[in-house]
Amino acid sequence: MDKKIILITGGQRSGKSSYAQKLALQWSKNPVYLATSRVWDEEYRERIRRHQEDRGPQWTNIEEEKYLSRHSLPQRVIVIDCLTLWSTNFFFDLNSDIDLSLSALKTEFDKFTAQEATFIFVTNELGMGGVADNLLQRRFTDLQGWMNQYVAQQANEVIFMVSGIPVKIKTSVDSQ
Repeated sequence: MDKKIILITGGQRSGKSSYAQKLALQWSKNPVYLATSRVWDEEYRERIRRHQEDRGPQWTNIEEEKYLSRHSLPQRVIVIDCLTLWSTNFFFDLNSDIDLSLSALKTEFDKFTAQEATFIFVTNELGMGGVADNLLQRRFTDLQGWMNQYVAQQANEVIFMVSGIPVKIKTSVDSQ
């Protein structure tokens, strides 16, 4: 298996995660689901448990808020869900400093994706919904947009989800 990076992007509830999981199951009988969300409260913990249960026993579930490179997963198909929550963790831990957050995210992304595996990153297109009315949200939207661009540049394929329909934006041929 060669290294392959796929970025699936779109709006909320556009079908990104479902499509990522479907792809992973096409390519592997036992894919990895690497969840980047923090557990905010008991309701959220229950939601995570339900999602794990819904995915089924063929999935290896890993919870990792920030340091994806802690996980050696060579030759595996990995869904990373999601880039937006992962970016949020760095942004808040680094006091909303965009430059520090972007640098840390890029460094960690590069370390994690150095291994030979298939990486399916899920992310949100936050900037498509208009300009936020508060500074913190605008700063995070900037960070997320720049990180999405960085991952898209590294990706072999970029897929934009619209109402559950995958639209290919970049293919392996484009990245050569």
